Amino acid sequence: MTTPSFRIPTRSNSGTSTGRILQTAFSVAFLLATLFTGSSPKMFSGDFGGMISGILTPQPDGGGLVPTIQKPVRIGVVSGHWGNGNDPGAVCPDGTNEHDVNLAIASLVRQKLEAQGYTIDLLQEFDPRLEDYQAALLLSIHNDTCDVIDTQATGFKVAASSYSRDNNLTDRLSACLYDRYRSATGLPYRSGNITLNMTDYHAFRAISPSTPAAIIETGFLYLDRNVLVDHPDVVADGLVAGVLCFVRSESVQTIPTP
Repeated sequence: MTTPSFRIPTRSNSGTSTGRILQTAFSVAFLLATLFTGSSPKMFSGDFGGMISGILTPQPDGGGLVPTIQKPVRIGVVSGHWGNGNDPGAVCPDGTNEHDVNLAIASLVRQKLEAQGYTIDLLQEFDPRLEDYQAALLLSIHNDTCDVIDTQATGFKVAASSYSRDNNLTDRLSACLYDRYRSATGLPYRSGNITLNMTDYHAFRAISPSTPAAIIETGFLYLDRNVLVDHPDVVADGLVAGVLCFVRSESVQTIPTP
């Protein structure tokens, strides 16, 4: 019987091809030697052949790297006057008080943000966790008086922390809250009624300067009662949209200067 002869096809870059073949062979040999030298019974459990096949299979561009798993984004939400038994905030003649309205809205905000995968800390007014608190942002939710002032006592107010290390971030947070909340609720913005109690809010002094923070008075408990008390889900949707605008770096315009 005639012994068949085999020929290795030659190419113009045979030196390069041979080098690559030898390099691959040595790499596989070294890998197998390492695996078998340090082997244990657990190593051979499962699809060992599949593992080796996966190693030898050419990977797509990018090296076949597994995408980095992002850590959950932490957000702090302060429910104004919650946990402060001596100060329920604004109180209406029928017994409706700011503490309860704030907590209802804040609880909805937490629920809606957690449903989208965010880690939410629902905080009391003087929560011990506020000390050096670090998060993607902190939002404190309040409401304005139930007193009958005049027909203009309607609308919301937003103020950024004056203690932040990065004013650009806090300005952006305020702008996101202003734009998205106004669009969701239809309430006017009372730019001329920002008080020192808002800009110098106690929580701003307690948290870490690296945490962007803002406080919002979502409306007046008298003229805006229909939205704040009867439709807290609309209020919460506006706040959630503002938070998402910030953490997702969505496009937004600055707050108009009064």
